[in-house]
Amino acid sequence: MYISQTDSTRSRQQELAYQQRLTSELEKLREREAQNLSELSKTLSSEAEKPAEPSLTESLAGSISDATSLPSTLAEKQRRRDMTNASVTKEIEALKKKLDARKKLEQADPAVNKAKEEVANCLRTNDRRPLDCWKEVETFKREVGRLEKGFVEKTIR
Repeated sequence: MYISQTDSTRSRQQELAYQQRLTSELEKLREREAQNLSELSKTLSSEAEKPAEPSLTESLAGSISDATSLPSTLAEKQRRRDMTNASVTKEIEALKKKLDARKKLEQADPAVNKAKEEVANCLRTNDRRPLDCWKEVETFKREVGRLEKGFVEKTIR
């Protein structure tokens, strides 16, 4: 007697087989990538400990290209050679400090903050009728326009 499988059981079994194979392949890939990562980190740490000396052909090729390059290009190449993890970290920290300083310089105008709060409060109280807040919105637009005009004038001068 032959037992026939229904389409749903066959598709379920096939789906399980696909999932098992996919899981095993993903596990192999993860293992391979973990191994590659560990090898790469070992290589990078050993390179960081001892500066690599270029081969004769690389140094000659670099010397020839340096001789034909502009001084600004040479300075950029030297800067790239001198970059280390510590120097890059210092540069990032310096840029973060500059960015934070810029943020602190731009304090919001109290009139704009007040107008913004009035719009928000009006919208909260009139949540079913937001068109009733047109006066507050116009006040906010006027304050922002005043700030924009001041910024443009300050920038143009």
